[in-house]
Amino acid sequence: MADMLPLADVRILDFMWVMAGPASTRMLADYGATIVRIESPTRVDTARTLQPFHHNQAGPDASGLFSNCNAGKLGIALDLANPRSREVVHDLLQWAQVVTESFSPKAMRAWGFDYESLRALKPDLIMVSTCLMGQSGPLSRIAGFGNMAAAISGFHNLTGWPDRKPAGPFGAYTDYVAPRFTAMAIIAALDHHRRTGEGQYIDQSQAESSLHFLAPAILDYTVNGRVQSRAGNTDREFAPHEVYPAAGDDKWIAIVCKTDAQWQALCSAIRRIDLARDARLATAAGRRDHAQEIDAAISAWTRGMETRAAEPLLQSRGIPAHEVQNSAEASRDPQMAHRNHFVEVNHSTLGKTVVEGPRAHLSRTPAQVRAAAPSLGEHNQHVLEHILGYSEERITDLATAGVFG
Repeated sequence: MADMLPLADVRILDFMWVMAGPASTRMLADYGATIVRIESPTRVDTARTLQPFHHNQAGPDASGLFSNCNAGKLGIALDLANPRSREVVHDLLQWAQVVTESFSPKAMRAWGFDYESLRALKPDLIMVSTCLMGQSGPLSRIAGFGNMAAAISGFHNLTGWPDRKPAGPFGAYTDYVAPRFTAMAIIAALDHHRRTGEGQYIDQSQAESSLHFLAPAILDYTVNGRVQSRAGNTDREFAPHEVYPAAGDDKWIAIVCKTDAQWQALCSAIRRIDLARDARLATAAGRRDHAQEIDAAISAWTRGMETRAAEPLLQSRGIPAHEVQNSAEASRDPQMAHRNHFVEVNHSTLGKTVVEGPRAHLSRTPAQVRAAAPSLGEHNQHVLEHILGYSEERITDLATAGVFG
Protein backbone atom coordinates (compact mmCIF):
# COMPACT_ATOMS: atom_id res chain seq x y z
CA MET A 1 0.00 0.00 0.00
CA ALA A 2 2.82 2.45 0.82
CA ASP A 3 4.07 2.46 -2.78
CA MET A 4 0.57 3.52 -3.94
CA LEU A 5 0.66 6.75 -1.96
CA PRO A 6 0.98 9.89 -4.14
CA LEU A 7 4.41 10.91 -2.77
CA ALA A 8 5.90 7.42 -2.65
CA ASP A 9 8.75 8.42 -4.97
CA VAL A 10 9.69 11.56 -3.00
CA ARG A 11 12.91 11.49 -0.98
CA ILE A 12 13.68 14.18 1.60
CA LEU A 13 16.79 14.84 3.67
CA ASP A 14 15.38 16.63 6.70
CA PHE A 15 17.43 18.87 9.01
CA MET A 16 14.27 20.38 10.55
CA TRP A 17 13.89 20.67 14.32
CA VAL A 18 11.41 21.72 17.04
CA MET A 19 7.90 22.32 15.60
CA ALA A 20 7.32 24.47 12.51
CA GLY A 21 9.71 22.56 10.25
CA PRO A 22 9.02 18.95 11.33
CA ALA A 23 5.25 19.48 11.18
CA SER A 24 5.50 20.28 7.47
CA THR A 25 7.51 17.20 6.51
CA ARG A 26 5.22 15.06 8.69
CA MET A 27 2.40 15.91 6.26
CA LEU A 28 4.49 14.68 3.35
CA ALA A 29 5.39 11.49 5.22
CA ASP A 30 1.68 10.71 5.58
CA TYR A 31 1.39 10.71 1.79
CA GLY A 32 4.31 8.37 1.24
CA ALA A 33 7.46 10.51 1.16
CA THR A 34 10.58 8.82 2.51
CA ILE A 35 12.09 11.23 5.00
CA VAL A 36 15.49 10.79 6.62
CA ARG A 37 15.61 13.13 9.59
CA ILE A 38 19.01 14.12 10.97
CA GLU A 39 19.33 14.83 14.70
CA SER A 40 22.31 15.83 16.76
CA PRO A 41 23.48 13.22 19.30
CA THR A 42 24.97 16.00 21.45
CA ARG A 43 22.32 18.73 21.31
CA VAL A 44 18.88 17.32 21.97
CA ASP A 45 16.01 18.60 19.83
CA THR A 46 14.02 21.06 21.95
CA ALA A 47 10.81 19.31 20.93
CA ARG A 48 11.92 16.18 22.79
CA THR A 49 11.84 18.20 26.03
CA LEU A 50 8.35 19.64 25.65
CA GLN A 51 5.15 18.45 27.31
CA PRO A 52 2.82 16.64 27.24
CA PHE A 53 4.77 13.46 28.01
CA HIS A 54 3.71 9.88 27.49
CA HIS A 55 2.30 8.68 30.86
CA ASN A 56 3.38 12.07 32.30
CA GLN A 57 6.98 10.88 32.48
CA ALA A 58 9.68 13.02 30.85
CA GLY A 59 12.13 11.21 28.63
CA PRO A 60 13.94 11.49 25.27
CA ASP A 61 11.11 9.71 23.43
CA ALA A 62 8.19 10.77 25.61
CA SER A 63 7.23 14.17 24.15
CA GLY A 64 3.81 14.14 22.55
CA LEU A 65 4.75 17.14 20.41
CA PHE A 66 7.87 15.43 19.05
CA SER A 67 5.98 12.20 18.42
CA ASN A 68 3.22 14.01 16.58
CA CYS A 69 5.53 16.05 14.33
CA ASN A 70 7.83 13.19 13.37
CA ALA A 71 5.64 10.14 12.90
CA GLY A 72 6.47 8.17 9.77
CA LYS A 73 10.06 9.42 9.46
CA LEU A 74 13.41 7.63 9.57
CA GLY A 75 15.72 9.05 12.22
CA ILE A 76 19.52 9.09 12.23
CA ALA A 77 21.97 10.73 14.64
CA LEU A 78 24.92 12.61 13.14
CA ASP A 79 27.40 14.88 14.86
CA LEU A 80 27.58 17.58 12.19
CA ALA A 81 30.57 19.15 13.94
CA ASN A 82 32.54 16.00 13.13
CA PRO A 83 34.21 16.39 9.70
CA ARG A 84 33.56 12.73 8.90
CA SER A 85 29.81 13.35 9.00
CA ARG A 86 30.12 15.34 5.77
CA GLU A 87 30.56 12.20 3.67
CA VAL A 88 27.30 10.80 5.04
CA VAL A 89 25.44 14.06 4.41
CA HIS A 90 26.85 14.31 0.89
CA ASP A 91 25.80 10.74 0.09
CA LEU A 92 22.32 11.40 1.46
CA LEU A 93 22.25 14.55 -0.67
CA GLN A 94 22.73 12.48 -3.82
CA TRP A 95 19.91 10.17 -2.71
CA ALA A 96 17.48 12.97 -1.84
CA GLN A 97 15.41 15.21 -4.09
CA VAL A 98 14.69 17.77 -1.37
CA VAL A 99 16.69 19.15 1.56
CA THR A 100 14.81 20.91 4.34
CA GLU A 101 16.11 22.91 7.29
CA SER A 102 14.65 25.26 9.91
CA PHE A 103 17.67 26.81 11.64
CA SER A 104 18.58 30.49 11.79
CA PRO A 105 20.44 31.54 8.60
CA LYS A 106 23.96 31.07 9.96
CA ALA A 107 23.73 27.39 10.98
CA MET A 108 23.75 25.67 7.59
CA ARG A 109 26.49 27.99 6.31
CA ALA A 110 28.64 27.16 9.33
CA TRP A 111 28.42 23.45 8.47
CA GLY A 112 28.95 24.07 4.76
CA PHE A 113 25.44 22.80 3.98
CA ASP A 114 23.93 26.04 2.69
CA TYR A 115 22.10 26.02 -0.65
CA GLU A 116 24.99 27.26 -2.80
CA SER A 117 27.36 24.65 -1.36
CA LEU A 118 24.88 21.79 -1.79
CA ARG A 119 23.75 22.97 -5.20
CA ALA A 120 27.33 22.72 -6.42
CA LEU A 121 27.15 19.01 -5.64
CA LYS A 122 23.57 18.51 -6.89
CA PRO A 123 22.53 21.14 -9.45
CA ASP A 124 18.83 20.19 -9.55
CA LEU A 125 18.45 20.31 -5.77
CA ILE A 126 15.26 21.59 -4.17
CA MET A 127 16.02 23.14 -0.79
CA VAL A 128 13.75 24.76 1.78
CA SER A 129 14.97 27.09 4.52
CA THR A 130 12.18 28.04 6.90
CA CYS A 131 12.93 30.18 9.92
CA LEU A 132 11.29 32.84 12.02
CA MET A 133 11.86 35.90 9.81
CA GLY A 134 13.40 34.54 6.59
CA GLN A 135 16.97 34.46 5.31
CA SER A 136 17.42 38.19 4.68
CA GLY A 137 16.67 41.52 6.32
CA PRO A 138 17.54 43.17 9.64
CA LEU A 139 15.62 40.60 11.72
CA SER A 140 16.71 37.50 9.82
CA ARG A 141 19.26 36.38 12.39
CA ILE A 142 16.75 36.29 15.23
CA ALA A 143 16.48 32.70 16.43
CA GLY A 144 13.22 32.10 18.21
CA PHE A 145 9.87 30.40 18.33
CA GLY A 146 6.40 31.09 16.97
CA ASN A 147 5.30 33.12 19.97
CA MET A 148 7.92 35.69 18.98
CA ALA A 149 6.83 35.69 15.32
CA ALA A 150 3.21 36.10 16.41
CA ALA A 151 4.17 39.13 18.49
CA ILE A 152 6.24 40.69 15.73
CA SER A 153 3.51 40.07 13.14
CA GLY A 154 0.83 41.83 15.20
CA PHE A 155 -1.25 38.94 16.54
CA HIS A 156 -0.59 39.80 20.20
CA ASN A 157 -1.92 43.34 19.88
CA LEU A 158 -5.23 41.95 18.61
CA THR A 159 -5.78 39.15 21.11
CA GLY A 160 -6.86 39.74 24.68
CA TRP A 161 -9.22 42.09 26.48
CA PRO A 162 -9.36 45.85 25.82
CA ASP A 163 -8.60 46.77 29.44
CA ARG A 164 -5.68 44.37 29.86
CA LYS A 165 -2.24 43.81 28.37
CA PRO A 166 -1.92 41.82 25.11
CA ALA A 167 -2.48 38.08 25.65
CA GLY A 168 -1.47 36.67 22.30
CA PRO A 169 -2.90 33.52 20.71
CA PHE A 170 -2.20 30.26 22.52
CA GLY A 171 1.25 28.75 22.10
CA ALA A 172 3.81 29.41 19.38
CA TYR A 173 1.07 30.42 16.96
CA THR A 174 2.98 30.76 13.69
CA ASP A 175 4.49 27.29 14.24
CA TYR A 176 1.02 25.91 13.55
CA VAL A 177 0.33 28.06 10.49
CA ALA A 178 3.63 28.06 8.58
CA PRO A 179 3.92 24.25 8.07
CA ARG A 180 0.94 24.25 5.70
CA PHE A 181 2.76 26.70 3.45
CA THR A 182 6.04 24.81 3.72
CA ALA A 183 4.46 21.55 2.62
CA MET A 184 2.65 23.17 -0.31
CA ALA A 185 5.81 24.99 -1.41
CA ILE A 186 7.71 21.68 -1.48
CA ILE A 187 4.98 20.01 -3.53
CA ALA A 188 4.94 22.95 -5.97
CA ALA A 189 8.73 22.78 -6.32
CA LEU A 190 8.57 19.02 -6.96
CA ASP A 191 5.95 19.57 -9.65
CA HIS A 192 8.15 22.21 -11.26
CA HIS A 193 11.13 19.84 -11.14
CA ARG A 194 9.18 17.05 -12.80
CA ARG A 195 8.15 19.35 -15.63
CA THR A 196 11.46 21.17 -16.13
CA GLY A 197 14.22 19.23 -14.37
CA GLU A 198 15.09 22.39 -12.44
CA GLY A 199 15.64 22.69 -8.74
CA GLN A 200 15.09 25.80 -6.67
CA TYR A 201 15.63 27.43 -3.31
CA ILE A 202 12.65 28.27 -1.09
CA ASP A 203 13.28 31.00 1.52
CA GLN A 204 10.28 30.97 3.85
CA SER A 205 9.57 33.42 6.65
CA GLN A 206 7.26 31.84 9.20
CA ALA A 207 6.07 35.27 10.31
CA GLU A 208 5.16 36.35 6.77
CA SER A 209 3.41 33.03 6.10
CA SER A 210 0.96 33.82 8.88
CA LEU A 211 0.14 37.39 7.94
CA HIS A 212 -2.79 36.46 5.69
CA PHE A 213 -4.76 35.67 8.86
CA LEU A 214 -4.49 39.38 9.64
CA ALA A 215 -5.69 40.46 6.19
CA PRO A 216 -8.84 42.29 7.44
CA ALA A 217 -6.85 44.25 10.03
CA ILE A 218 -4.09 45.10 7.55
CA LEU A 219 -6.65 46.15 4.94
CA ASP A 220 -8.51 48.24 7.50
CA TYR A 221 -5.33 50.17 8.24
CA THR A 222 -4.25 50.41 4.58
CA VAL A 223 -7.63 51.75 3.40
CA ASN A 224 -9.02 53.50 6.48
CA GLY A 225 -5.94 54.30 8.55
CA ARG A 226 -7.53 52.50 11.49
CA VAL A 227 -5.43 50.39 13.87
CA GLN A 228 -7.53 47.56 15.29
CA SER A 229 -7.08 46.59 18.93
CA ARG A 230 -8.06 43.93 21.42
CA ALA A 231 -11.75 43.09 21.66
CA GLY A 232 -11.87 39.97 23.84
CA ASN A 233 -14.40 37.45 22.51
CA THR A 234 -16.56 40.07 20.80
CA ASP A 235 -16.72 40.61 17.06
CA ARG A 236 -16.75 43.77 14.99
CA GLU A 237 -19.66 42.56 12.86
CA PHE A 238 -21.71 39.94 14.71
CA ALA A 239 -23.55 40.32 18.01
CA PRO A 240 -23.93 38.65 20.38
CA HIS A 241 -20.57 36.92 19.98
CA GLU A 242 -19.25 35.60 23.29
CA VAL A 243 -18.34 32.67 25.49
CA TYR A 244 -20.88 32.21 28.28
CA PRO A 245 -20.70 30.33 31.62
CA ALA A 246 -22.60 27.04 31.83
CA ALA A 247 -23.58 24.79 34.72
CA GLY A 248 -20.62 22.99 36.27
CA ASP A 249 -17.03 23.79 37.14
CA ASP A 250 -15.26 25.82 34.43
CA LYS A 251 -17.86 24.95 31.80
CA TRP A 252 -18.52 27.36 28.94
CA ILE A 253 -20.48 27.61 25.73
CA ALA A 254 -19.70 29.77 22.71
CA ILE A 255 -22.69 31.46 21.06
CA VAL A 256 -22.88 33.78 18.06
CA CYS A 257 -25.72 35.39 16.13
CA LYS A 258 -24.68 36.17 12.57
CA THR A 259 -28.13 37.31 11.47
CA ASP A 260 -31.12 39.12 12.93
CA ALA A 261 -33.15 35.91 12.49
CA GLN A 262 -30.67 34.02 14.68
CA TRP A 263 -31.00 36.74 17.30
CA GLN A 264 -34.76 36.34 17.33
CA ALA A 265 -34.36 32.56 17.66
CA LEU A 266 -31.94 33.00 20.56
CA CYS A 267 -34.33 35.29 22.40
CA SER A 268 -37.01 32.64 22.04
CA ALA A 269 -34.68 29.88 23.26
CA ILE A 270 -33.70 31.77 26.43
CA ARG A 271 -37.31 32.91 26.96
CA ARG A 272 -36.57 36.60 26.60
CA ILE A 273 -39.18 37.73 24.08
CA ASP A 274 -38.86 41.22 25.56
CA LEU A 275 -35.36 41.42 24.07
CA ALA A 276 -36.63 40.23 20.70
CA ARG A 277 -39.17 43.09 20.70
CA ASP A 278 -36.68 45.74 21.82
CA ALA A 279 -36.11 48.07 18.86
CA ARG A 280 -32.67 49.01 20.21
CA LEU A 281 -31.51 45.45 19.60
CA ALA A 282 -33.05 44.86 16.16
CA THR A 283 -29.69 45.23 14.36
CA ALA A 284 -26.19 43.92 15.00
CA ALA A 285 -24.96 47.49 15.49
CA GLY A 286 -27.57 48.06 18.18
CA ARG A 287 -26.74 44.78 19.87
CA ARG A 288 -23.05 45.69 19.94
CA ASP A 289 -23.93 48.97 21.62
CA HIS A 290 -25.84 47.11 24.34
CA ALA A 291 -23.57 44.08 24.64
CA GLN A 292 -23.38 44.11 28.44
CA GLU A 293 -27.14 43.96 28.83
CA ILE A 294 -27.43 41.15 26.30
CA ASP A 295 -24.55 39.14 27.72
CA ALA A 296 -26.06 39.34 31.20
CA ALA A 297 -29.36 37.97 29.91
CA ILE A 298 -27.73 35.12 28.01
CA SER A 299 -25.44 34.25 30.94
CA ALA A 300 -28.43 34.08 33.30
CA TRP A 301 -29.86 31.35 31.06
CA THR A 302 -26.66 29.45 30.27
CA ARG A 303 -25.62 29.23 33.95
CA GLY A 304 -28.60 26.97 34.57
CA MET A 305 -27.87 24.74 31.57
CA GLU A 306 -25.32 21.99 31.04
CA THR A 307 -23.45 22.43 27.77
CA ARG A 308 -24.61 19.04 26.49
CA ALA A 309 -28.19 20.29 26.82
CA ALA A 310 -27.72 23.89 25.69
CA GLU A 311 -25.65 23.09 22.61
CA PRO A 312 -28.15 20.82 20.77
CA LEU A 313 -31.08 23.02 21.81
CA LEU A 314 -29.51 26.11 20.28
CA GLN A 315 -28.20 24.31 17.20
CA SER A 316 -31.67 22.85 16.53
CA ARG A 317 -32.94 26.42 16.23
CA GLY A 318 -30.24 27.42 13.78
CA ILE A 319 -28.06 29.28 16.29
CA PRO A 320 -24.29 28.66 16.02
CA ALA A 321 -23.28 27.29 19.42
CA HIS A 322 -20.76 24.82 20.80
CA GLU A 323 -19.42 23.87 24.18
CA VAL A 324 -15.86 25.01 24.90
CA GLN A 325 -13.98 21.74 25.16
CA ASN A 326 -10.85 21.09 27.15
CA SER A 327 -8.20 18.70 25.85
CA ALA A 328 -9.75 15.64 27.49
CA GLU A 329 -13.14 16.41 25.97
CA ALA A 330 -11.64 17.10 22.55
CA SER A 331 -9.90 13.72 22.60
CA ARG A 332 -13.30 12.04 23.13
CA ASP A 333 -15.16 14.20 20.62
CA PRO A 334 -17.37 11.94 18.45
CA GLN A 335 -16.60 13.98 15.32
CA MET A 336 -12.86 13.47 15.84
CA ALA A 337 -13.43 9.78 16.47
CA HIS A 338 -15.55 9.42 13.33
CA ARG A 339 -12.78 10.88 11.19
CA ASN A 340 -10.04 8.83 12.93
CA HIS A 341 -8.22 11.97 13.96
CA PHE A 342 -6.32 10.19 16.71
CA VAL A 343 -4.26 7.22 15.54
CA GLU A 344 -2.59 4.56 17.68
CA VAL A 345 0.96 3.61 16.65
CA ASN A 346 3.61 1.29 18.06
CA HIS A 347 6.74 3.07 19.29
CA SER A 348 10.06 1.28 19.66
CA THR A 349 10.48 2.29 23.32
CA LEU A 350 7.04 3.51 24.44
CA GLY A 351 4.90 0.71 23.10
CA LYS A 352 1.45 1.91 22.05
CA THR A 353 1.08 5.66 21.82
CA VAL A 354 -1.20 8.12 20.01
CA VAL A 355 -0.58 10.75 17.31
CA GLU A 356 -2.86 12.87 15.19
CA GLY A 357 -3.94 11.46 11.87
CA PRO A 358 -4.00 13.26 8.50
CA ARG A 359 -6.19 16.36 8.40
CA ALA A 360 -7.18 16.01 4.72
CA HIS A 361 -8.79 12.80 3.49
CA LEU A 362 -8.12 12.24 -0.22
CA SER A 363 -10.57 9.82 -1.82
CA ARG A 364 -8.21 8.12 -4.29
CA THR A 365 -4.99 8.27 -2.31
CA PRO A 366 -5.78 8.49 1.41
CA ALA A 367 -2.87 9.23 3.70
CA GLN A 368 -1.43 6.69 6.14
CA VAL A 369 0.37 7.10 9.44
CA ARG A 370 2.88 4.35 8.74
CA ALA A 371 5.07 4.45 11.85
CA ALA A 372 5.74 6.21 15.13
CA ALA A 373 8.39 8.90 15.49
CA PRO A 374 11.95 7.57 15.69
CA SER A 375 14.08 7.29 18.79
CA LEU A 376 17.38 9.15 18.57
CA GLY A 377 19.48 7.36 15.94
CA GLU A 378 16.97 4.51 15.65
CA HIS A 379 17.45 4.06 11.91
CA ASN A 380 21.20 4.62 11.61
CA GLN A 381 21.87 1.08 10.48
CA HIS A 382 18.90 0.92 8.12
CA VAL A 383 19.68 4.23 6.40
CA LEU A 384 23.42 3.59 6.05
CA GLU A 385 23.11 0.00 4.94
CA HIS A 386 19.88 -0.14 2.92
CA ILE A 387 19.56 3.41 1.57
CA LEU A 388 23.22 4.35 1.11
CA GLY A 389 24.57 0.82 0.62
CA TYR A 390 27.41 1.18 3.13
CA SER A 391 29.31 -1.94 4.13
CA GLU A 392 29.49 -3.05 7.75
CA GLU A 393 33.18 -2.12 7.76
CA ARG A 394 32.45 1.44 6.66
CA ILE A 395 29.69 1.85 9.23
CA THR A 396 32.00 0.59 11.94
CA ASP A 397 34.72 3.00 10.81
CA LEU A 398 32.32 5.95 11.01
CA ALA A 399 31.12 4.86 14.44
CA THR A 400 34.72 4.62 15.65
CA ALA A 401 35.33 8.15 14.35
CA GLY A 402 32.45 9.41 16.54
CA VAL A 403 30.17 10.40 13.66
CA PHE A 404 27.09 9.03 15.46
CA GLY A 405 27.93 10.54 18.84
